[in-house]
Amino acid sequence: MKVTIDADKCVSAGQCVLSAPDIFDQREDDGVVALLTDTPPQDRLDQVHEAASLCPARVIQLVD
Repeated sequence: MKVTIDADKCVSAGQCVLSAPDIFDQREDDGVVALLTDTPPQDRLDQVHEAASLCPARVIQLVD
């Protein structure tokens, strides 16, 4: 699975970081999502799916 984000649409809610902190972070200056890895390990896929579903701005895209 590959993860992409549209940081321009991020509302800095931080749900992604709470769901998958080893995959997502937030920039210090404005809280916008930062992708730590675009290919998460297999054992983190459930967390990544949860992060995508909880994102209020729907900026996380998952491609199989």
